Amino acid sequence: MTTSSRALRRAALIVGSATILILGYAGPAAADIPDGWSNPPPVPVLRTVLVLIGIPLLITLLIFAFVYLPGIVRGESVAPAGARTDDQWFGGRRDTAELESANTSSSTEGGEAPHETGGAGGTW
Repeated sequence: MTTSSRALRRAALIVGSATILILGYAGPAAADIPDGWSNPPPVPVLRTVLVLIGIPLLITLLIFAFVYLPGIVRGESVAPAGARTDDQWFGGRRDTAELESANTSSSTEGGEAPHETGGAGGTW
């Protein structure tokens, strides 16, 4: 017996066992309502739609209100980050404009190396 046929037989055994197990557990689900239990009337479709769609929609609106309304009341912009033109660097240095101007205005005349402002750099 080769290895591939042994693996195929093992896979067939696993799939067959799982199928029999699932079908065995699904049998009681088709049972009728036991005697003595109530038989409630069917739930109206409108109520089902309200429960399955209305409640998640209400929760979404409440989260939206708690997140966006304080900023709107303070007068902040709630536009997406890509719509803004000003860059923000949270926790960064405040003097970046000075660093950028020093980096671009340095000259390489007379053998001077340009002013480095930091960061990783390497030459070979």
